[in-house]
Formats: sequence, structure tokens, C-alpha cells
Amino acid sequence: MVTSILSVALTVLLLWTAFSFVRVVNQVERGIVFRFGRAQRKVREPGLTFLIPFADRMKKINVQIVTMPVPTQEGITRDNVSVRVDAVVYFRVQDPLRAAIEVQDYLFAVEQVAQTSLRSIIGKSELDDLLSNREELHRGLALMIDSPALGWGIHIDRVEIKDVQLPESMKRSMSRQAEAERERRARVITADGEFQAAQKLADASAIMSETPAALQLRLLQTVVEVAAEKTTTLIMPLPVELLRFFDRMGRDVVRADESATAAPSREEATREVPAGGGSDREVSAREVTARGGSAHEMPAREESAPLESAEREEPAQLPPLDDVRAVMPPSPPLAASTEAASQGTVSS
Repeated sequence: MVTSILSVALTVLLLWTAFSFVRVVNQVERGIVFRFGRAQRKVREPGLTFLIPFADRMKKINVQIVTMPVPTQEGITRDNVSVRVDAVVYFRVQDPLRAAIEVQDYLFAVEQVAQTSLRSIIGKSELDDLLSNREELHRGLALMIDSPALGWGIHIDRVEIKDVQLPESMKRSMSRQAEAERERRARVITADGEFQAAQKLADASAIMSETPAALQLRLLQTVVEVAAEKTTTLIMPLPVELLRFFDRMGRDVVRADESATAAPSREEATREVPAGGGSDREVSAREVTARGGSAHEMPAREESAPLESAEREEPAQLPPLDDVRAVMPPSPPLAASTEAASQGTVSS
């Protein structure tokens, strides 16, 4: 009876001892076995693993990516601005044997290195870099943390700066600067628009000065746009070009009449004097009287010839110098008739 009890107890003890040295390694872990205090080079992979009773001791190392927040660090930038910066570090164990042997607590070691590296990067950077050029700072910060962590079997995946806290006075100064910059851009854009509009108007005016019809078309287009509003009263002015057209037509008609009237007078002025004697004015007066006209028309015709010659810019035809009668003064009767005709014209 006592022997059976002892055998059962020995069997239970052996089974408990056997199962106590059978370990399970999870998928996210790696096992480091210490045999009599010496670490084995072979890392135990996930699954079931056996240890030598009373000789082996296994330490499990997590190989997942660890997200470690870095506490807020206060520092002064290179341009003498006091800021407070916090960050986050992403890393994982790349060599479990080194992580278990080279460093006592790799989590605490990585946290301390991240804090000191963050303070160092703040002192080397300017405020504008912390606010806008963060990608380069992230790469520099990751390199500073990764350099000592490689000897511990740790690989730094990524380092991110989460927030940059500025003093209230600096925030107000930056807001005023941003407002001034926005106002400057608005003024530059407005001035650029005015410049382009003035340039286009100058080009349009040059085209309209070369082609006056374009100005009329533009006027008609404006009239169409204004006439679209039914509540407005449109007063259409008379175009200046129409008045100029009628003015040119009137001048052409007057010149045609003057040329038709002055043609016979010019022929009579150049006609030879008859043998009966008398001056050119007497001959012209007799011919006009013979055609049914009056002697009062002579001064008008004689005055129209110089005007016509001045308008057409042609030199007045003078009688030949060899004719003595052409340069003689008019006879008294003809002069009297001329004065009478002029007085009658004035009185009328």
C-alpha cells in the first residue's frame, strides 16, 4: 500500500517536471535559452520547444513594432524661440539575442535616446523648419536614434514630431505676419489685374483708332447690353462719324458746283480780247449780259476763281505781260458799275 502511494507520487512528480520544461513560443515572440547562465546562439522559433530540466531557462522577446510616445521636450531653437515639442517613435527588435544580452531594458533605453535626440534636433533647427520642413527633421531624428540602437539589435522604423507648442506672443506675431503676407498678395494681384486691363485697353484703343468702324460696333454692342434691361430708358446719341460722313458729302458737292461754275469763267478769262477794244472785265460783262445774266454776277465769279484756286492749291492764271490792255486799269464806267453792284449786294 505504501509502495503504491509512493509510486503514484513519483509518477505525478515526473509528469509535472516534464511538462514544466515544455514551453510554447507565440508567433510574435522569439525565445532565448540560457543554459547554466550561458545564452544559446540558436533562437527558438514560434511553436513547441523543450528545455532541459534544471539546466535551461528561456526568455521571450517580442518582435512586434513598438509604438513609443516621447514626452514633451522643451528647448530653444537656433533662432532663439522657446518651443515645446513631443514626438512618437516606431521601432522593433531585429536581433532578439542582442536585445536580451546587450541592454538591460531596451524599451527604457530607446525612450531615453529618443528624448535626448529630440532636444538636440530642436537646438539645431529653426522655427520655420519645425513648422514646415518636418520631413527632413524626421529623417535626421530617426538617424540619431538608430545609430546607438543598432548595437542593441533594435531597428528604428520611423520617428514623427506630433506637435510644436509656441508661446502666445509668438503666435500673435506669426498671425500678424500671415495677415500682412495675405494683404501683400492681394495688393499684388490687384495691381497685376489693373496692369493687364490697362494693357488690353491700350491695344483695343489702338485697333479702334485704326478702324473707326470698330468703335461703332462696340457702341452698338453696348446699346444691346443696356437695352436688355427693360426698366431703363436709353437715349441714343447721334454718332460723330455720321456727321463727318455728311460733312464730307457736302464738301464734295460744293466743290463739284464750284468747279462747274468756275470752268466757263476761266475760259472767258483766258479768251482773247476782241478788236473793238475794251478791257477783259468789259468783255466778260458783255458776254454775261448777252447770255442773260447781270453785271452783278461778275464780282462773285471773279472772287470765286481765286478761292477755287486756293482750295485746289493751283496757281492763279495771270494774263500775259505782252498784252498791254490786260494790265491797264478798268474804265470808269465799269468801275462805277462794279461799285454799284457791290453796294447792292451789301444792302441786300
